[in-house]
Amino acid sequence: IIASFALLILSSCQSNETNSTAKEFKGVMKLDVRESTPDWDPYIRKKAPEGSPNVLFILYDDTGLATWSPYGGRVNMPTMDKLAAEGLTYTQWHTVALCSPTRSTILTGRNHNLNGMGSITEGANGFPGYSSQIPEHVTTIGHVFQDNGWSTFWIGKNHNVPETDLSSGANKKQWPLQMGFDRFYGFIGGETNQFYPDLVEDNHYIEQPYSPEEGYHLSKDLTDQAIKMITDQKSANPSKPWFMWFCPGANHAPHQAPEEYIAKYKGKFDDGYDAYREWVLPRMIEKGIIPKGTKLTDFNPMPEDQANPGDFVRPWNTLNADEKKLFSRLCEVFAGFSEYTDVQIGRLIDHLKKTGQYDNTIILYAADNGASGEGSPNGSVNENKFFNGYPDALSENMKLIDKLGGPDTYEHYPTGWAAAFSTPFKMFKRYSNYSGGTSDPLVISWPKGIKSHGEVRNQYHHAVDIVPTLLEICGLEMPKVYRGVEQYPLSGVSMKYTFDAKPDAPTQKHVQYYSMLGTRAIWQDGWKAVAVHSPLTGKGNFDEDKWQLYHVDVDRSESNDLAKDNPEKLKTLIKLWNEEADKNFVKPLDDRSAFVQGNIERPSEELPRDSYNYYPYASPVPEAVAVNIRGKSYKIVANIEIKDANCSGVIFAHGSRFGGHSLFIKDKKLYYVYNFLGITEQQLVST
Repeated sequence: IIASFALLILSSCQSNETNSTAKEFKGVMKLDVRESTPDWDPYIRKKAPEGSPNVLFILYDDTGLATWSPYGGRVNMPTMDKLAAEGLTYTQWHTVALCSPTRSTILTGRNHNLNGMGSITEGANGFPGYSSQIPEHVTTIGHVFQDNGWSTFWIGKNHNVPETDLSSGANKKQWPLQMGFDRFYGFIGGETNQFYPDLVEDNHYIEQPYSPEEGYHLSKDLTDQAIKMITDQKSANPSKPWFMWFCPGANHAPHQAPEEYIAKYKGKFDDGYDAYREWVLPRMIEKGIIPKGTKLTDFNPMPEDQANPGDFVRPWNTLNADEKKLFSRLCEVFAGFSEYTDVQIGRLIDHLKKTGQYDNTIILYAADNGASGEGSPNGSVNENKFFNGYPDALSENMKLIDKLGGPDTYEHYPTGWAAAFSTPFKMFKRYSNYSGGTSDPLVISWPKGIKSHGEVRNQYHHAVDIVPTLLEICGLEMPKVYRGVEQYPLSGVSMKYTFDAKPDAPTQKHVQYYSMLGTRAIWQDGWKAVAVHSPLTGKGNFDEDKWQLYHVDVDRSESNDLAKDNPEKLKTLIKLWNEEADKNFVKPLDDRSAFVQGNIERPSEELPRDSYNYYPYASPVPEAVAVNIRGKSYKIVANIEIKDANCSGVIFAHGSRFGGHSLFIKDKKLYYVYNFLGITEQQLVST
């Protein structure tokens, strides 16, 4: 035991960190402790400055600027409405047009390609800007807060872990606890079932605490966990401020919500998405969200040689009665989902008020990209069909219309609603070239620090500006060297000046490039150059892209192309885009289909093998690292002991009712069922 103890001391003293601490030690070390003088100063951790605020960042998914009530939209957000009335509503805050990349910028304050997050993690490729591996040259805001005396919590969605690192035994370098967060509760990936989520607590997978029949919904659970984390922290360490990143599954598909919230919107969208655009634009202008005189853009603005058929919007007046009924119902579900989640967040805000924390808590409430067009022109009761290239059949969808929003469906509204919720802009999520993909809601409330209430701020800003803002507010700096590695400088600028600025004061931001799935653009001092290209089309030939020019300071909806009137300005901006692309690892561009990008061969810690062994009581094995049976012959062998002739249960299962396969015993028979996207089932039953 004594030898082991001596070895431990020796190995510890050899670390750089301990050597550094030893140099700072000002005590006296003699052979006998009674003749020695301790010095605790080198070992005292940093404390947050007195009076430092808590930070709560609420980040929704897939929400266009014209969706929510604070922005004039038809989806009621009572909690966000109150925060907007007590704080500031931003009208020109932009994102990266897709979730993983935007979230990486909020996590680090660097452009998404510098973070290796040029696409979602499922589209990772072997290039610096697309690896999905956040480099050591980038420190997270979690680490900065943690190192400076804040408690750090991450609740909900995390879509910034490489696919190959999702399993229980994989490298966890990019899991939340290793990225500077003390606690995590949520799901890792782009989406999850709201009634039966794939839950992770801290560094391990868990089962959900109770069932939908008992009232379970993920939004409710996440709020309960958030309140508990803050309660635990304040009970034990009341002097410490905290930072919480709260990322609900809403508004990403599957759109699922309690029936009573869906029912609140019955008939509210029967006028259709064409009419919604005409209805919402004047309301946005009246609220000061959009300048007076802003024009509506076309529903289908992409030229025929560039358009992606999956993103086409079918005019409302061409739909038959069943289609209108289905499309309206799909939107009712979406709206109910969004409001229900906002009401749950309201419980968290109420907790802060009851415990005296609200006044000194900075609350940011935002969305990560524009409304989603991933529901196809016809909508879907099973979004997995979109990602596999299988269209929905109207007759099949109509059979499920009364079950939409519940556990039996996994739905997504059609592209028409994505375009409507992106009013007045062109296109939607995935299109980084147009504001329909990047212009997002942002409300900031901080009673102790923001004097103006209920005002708008029209300064142009971006998701990379969040970290610099929080650092300035809290009196912190991003380290230039972290754990021995020189850091990339921050890509953004602080927005704190806007707290005391006039609504139309000049922005302090000057340049922002955009790039996503083959789309691209650049903004500089109120001008924007746009390459006309659609994502996921596989058309390539980027050097032949036509470019457009917009003066967005006066043409917010990007409706008046000035390329012919000002060719020199356009040329300057195109040159600037290339400079920013080289500086930020943006190249090469990739517009190949989701299927092609999703099946890029990537290195894995585990080589493909002929046999995969799975054991009872093990944690779930994610699809990305599980056995791949697609297009292959296979057999499933299970060793089981039957002690009861009437036994039943699952032996093996992979997937869900929306796509997957299972081997199980029922009614004294062995069943094997292969479920193809909920479309067809192949069933083998023992005799």
